[in-house]
Amino acid sequence: METKYIDNEEEKLMESLNDIDLNSLQNDNENIKLLQSSAKEFVKQKETKMNIRISSIELDKIKQRAEIEGLKYQTFVKSILHKYITGQLTDKRMTIA
Repeated sequence: METKYIDNEEEKLMESLNDIDLNSLQNDNENIKLLQSSAKEFVKQKETKMNIRISSIELDKIKQRAEIEGLKYQTFVKSILHKYITGQLTDKRMTIA
């Protein structure tokens, strides 16, 4: 089962990368410097830790669902929050035994 955790903008970006001839970029020093600069700026983006209180029953259910998705539970929660704030989260009832 393939799980998709990208939004439309990210998908379009990935598709646009398919058209790039990577061999032509090897000697393109101007673009190399631009890409290196962009990568450094991206890495500088801060992540903030967040602590929440949650019932042990809910946490167990989150961990079960994360395991089904093949993710660590923290990554799973982060992906759910990302989907919610980007409008990708849909209301589809699911049950976990």
